[in-house]
Amino acid sequence: MQRLVVTPEQFDGDSLVYLTPEQRHYLLSVLRLRIGDRLITLNGSGKGWLTELVSEATLGLLEPYQFKTELPCPVQLVAALPKNGFDEVVRCCTELGVMRITPIFSARTVLKPSANKLKRWQKIATEAAEQSERAFVPTIDAPVKFGDYLQQQGNSTHYLCAARAESPHLLGLLTTHALSNKSHDDLAICVGPEGGWTEPEIEQAIAHGMTTASLGRSILRAVTASITAMSLANAALRH
Repeated sequence: MQRLVVTPEQFDGDSLVYLTPEQRHYLLSVLRLRIGDRLITLNGSGKGWLTELVSEATLGLLEPYQFKTELPCPVQLVAALPKNGFDEVVRCCTELGVMRITPIFSARTVLKPSANKLKRWQKIATEAAEQSERAFVPTIDAPVKFGDYLQQQGNSTHYLCAARAESPHLLGLLTTHALSNKSHDDLAICVGPEGGWTEPEIEQAIAHGMTTASLGRSILRAVTASITAMSLANAALRH
């Protein structure tokens, strides 16, 4: 069944949702839905409904929709911006259950994205959430320097993926977390750029309470590393 994310402003009480021109074009011209067809409508913040197309401009709410797609605890991906391919990071990690993505400027970051990039990444996250029937659309933060992130990080358990580091594998750490009394606490996974984190960055992260983790012996591209880390989180937390 087709999925559609709408904003709070589109609701008319508890019965109707008004479609935007872009959504009308997508549903009527691209998907070729007709009056009476049904779809799942999401608010991107944890709620969804089975809805019916009651006119070319409106959806009628039929009943609440129960999701089974979310991870048992929120997972944040803190990813140093790669030279290219961050669109794929946003898309795949949304499908895998990430709740928040924070792009990072690290010592080895070369990409300087425009403001339009942030809008594009949020649009990609919305489309991926629709496709994978997520209850939540992940938040995409504005890029920040790694040092600034360390100063403002919350109380989440943080794992820093460090290539070649003599550290436990991320899968084992996440599995232990899932089985512990903190199994529903927020998690954050930090992934570096091409070339990895610098030694000073790793030392800074440890000084701020982060635990270093390994993604294995393979040398991964930055894009692959982010998707691998979220795949491990999806597997471990759903175990």
